[in-house]
Amino acid sequence: MTTYNHDITKAFFARWWKLLTIVFVIAAVVSVVVSLLITPRYKSSAVIFPTNSNRISKAIMDYHYSLDFMDYGIERDCEYAIQILSSQSMREAVCERFNLMEHYGIKPDDPHKKFKLADMYNGYITVKRTEFLGVEIGVLDTDPIWAADIANYIAEYYDTLCHNIHHARAVDAANVMQGVCKEMESDFFATENQLSEHPKAAAQLIADKSKKLADLQTRASQTQVDANSSVSYKFWLDHATPADKKAWPKRILVVLLGSIGALVLTILLLLIFCKIGNNEE
Repeated sequence: MTTYNHDITKAFFARWWKLLTIVFVIAAVVSVVVSLLITPRYKSSAVIFPTNSNRISKAIMDYHYSLDFMDYGIERDCEYAIQILSSQSMREAVCERFNLMEHYGIKPDDPHKKFKLADMYNGYITVKRTEFLGVEIGVLDTDPIWAADIANYIAEYYDTLCHNIHHARAVDAANVMQGVCKEMESDFFATENQLSEHPKAAAQLIADKSKKLADLQTRASQTQVDANSSVSYKFWLDHATPADKKAWPKRILVVLLGSIGALVLTILLLLIFCKIGNNEE
């Protein structure tokens, strides 16, 4: 088994240590200057717990319903919330509300302005699930107040998007149920009139139809409640507040990476130089 000859390494650093020291020092100074020139960004985060996705009408009006409207959401509700908070509808609303295209320095006549805006938005605004089924909305911005305002606005607008989604579906259901109830009422009164001459024979049929009509009317009332209700779809845990310390860049990390990167690159170039020199000899 061939053993590595450490004398080669020692000879290499003995020959080039001055150059490597100079490169490291220069790279460290340049990295410090660069880190000072980078615009600092501040991070603010808002944390919410999505409510469960139970229908408010069933949770409040139906005593047989086992789930509570006041319960926290389950894992499914958390995933729904993340999808809505990360949606294009949310991004467009936030970009319009805060004029992020101008804020991010994107020119209106740029042919790729939408792509750049979406890319910067996704880079500076994050939505992620917490350990206990909460959702954290994090915003990085050069202005700490803007970072907090954007995070809080996203959490607030989440209710608006949820309401729009549920309202559209509930209105459709309410319209359908109203139509079904009208047909059932017409059928009930027609049957009642036809069988009025035979009350004993008609009693059970009319009773059955009355029960079905009452059930339909109850369900129609529930869909109407769903269509007209305006409730919050989240529980606030933490509102975003302006940060008093920058979150990015980490200057020590920038200096270390810049210095070590320059040193490693110089060593590789010297190794290639020495290899080429040995081959020519």
